[in-house]
Amino acid sequence: MKLLIAVDGSKASEGAVKYAARLFKALTDPSHITLITVQDDSALRLFKKYTPKGSVEDYLRENADKNLAWAAKYLNKLNLAHDMSIKFGHPAEQIIKESKSGSFDMIVMGTKGRSSWANTVIGSVAQRVVATSQVPVVLVKN
Repeated sequence: MKLLIAVDGSKASEGAVKYAARLFKALTDPSHITLITVQDDSALRLFKKYTPKGSVEDYLRENADKNLAWAAKYLNKLNLAHDMSIKFGHPAEQIIKESKSGSFDMIVMGTKGRSSWANTVIGSVAQRVVATSQVPVVLVKN
């Protein structure tokens, strides 16, 4: 079974990594773990015109590395082989795109548990992934 674990550096995504690691160890046919983090660069595109070349990309890459650091260290400690994917764009779209292109069997991600009103106003990555995914999605709430 191939697991795609979405991480964003939050406590909720830490819970998703811990859950996915337990699940992976319990599987009779574990195959592959990929950690994915998506940097939403839509609000920063305008700044590219006014900042030194590559500075926005460097900032996003540093942020992505921070998001992945804890999860990679945790999986290494458990001796669970994994790879990592850094994407740029809308998080839900990139997670779905990665799940399709990598032929993943399941997506695991944390949810921050916002109120329904907040989700209506600002949307939810988790809701969009659940609504559009063609593979099972496990949401881990902290």
